[in-house]
Amino acid sequence: MNAERLRVPLPRDDVAAYYDEKTERILRRYGPGPRVHYHTGLLEETPPPGLSLEALRVHIHQAQEQLLRELALAVGGWHEGREVLDVGCGLGGGSLYWAMEYGAQVTAVTIAPAHVPWVRRFAQRAGVAERVATLLCDALEVPGRESFDVAVAVESSCYLPRREWFRRLRTLLRPGGRVAIADCFLGREELAGPFDAYWHTRIGTVEEYVRTADEEGLRLVLHQDLSARAVSFWALTLDLLTHERRAQPAEQRGVGRSASQREHLRLMQGFIDGGLHHGLLILERPR
Repeated sequence: MNAERLRVPLPRDDVAAYYDEKTERILRRYGPGPRVHYHTGLLEETPPPGLSLEALRVHIHQAQEQLLRELALAVGGWHEGREVLDVGCGLGGGSLYWAMEYGAQVTAVTIAPAHVPWVRRFAQRAGVAERVATLLCDALEVPGRESFDVAVAVESSCYLPRREWFRRLRTLLRPGGRVAIADCFLGREELAGPFDAYWHTRIGTVEEYVRTADEEGLRLVLHQDLSARAVSFWALTLDLLTHERRAQPAEQRGVGRSASQREHLRLMQGFIDGGLHHGLLILERPR
């Protein structure tokens, strides 16, 4: 991995606009809520082909929540009222999950203005509005000091300059606090450009994350490779895209696969051949 490339910051306004623009599509694809997730899920095996659109959505949602269960198990030590920072909360699915399943007090951080009213609306609908506070700001600018027991980043760390973010987390976490990261990591350098261009990210290697975290005072507790279980999930989303494409008027479909379908296939192939790696990292601020 070219360290110089990693130091090039992503324009925050561009990322916010990217997710603002995707909000309605996310709601159509992964809604109706209240726990709406926009991230990879985990499956032990791929369900049979030919599932209905509704069945696909059910399987996808269950797989996404399985990823959150894995994160919670890896973090450990849950108790009522634990303070959780949800970095890049999206439409709040994870934030609601921590509040509803573990009784956590959650600060849901997003840079996408369109997401804020949705998170609040969903939290109200789920009965956890008093447990979920939304914060519209850059992840590097979250205020406070030793305020959180856990910081969770589900497919959001790839948007952040790692060194600056880890440094800020070191300040935000209480001694013994943990960072739970689920994300896509780079296995082969040549895949970085296409991945970054399509997903608007700055993908990095596991080694880069762990080294940088250690230099900023966060030690590695656990690393799990979840790639094999992520492949089946992306096969499901590819089926979902096919359903959506068939529902379009013929004149809008074009010829061949859509850009989304091509990138889903590229992602699946990367997980299979090691060019990409879907993993879970647990980091800890020493006591």
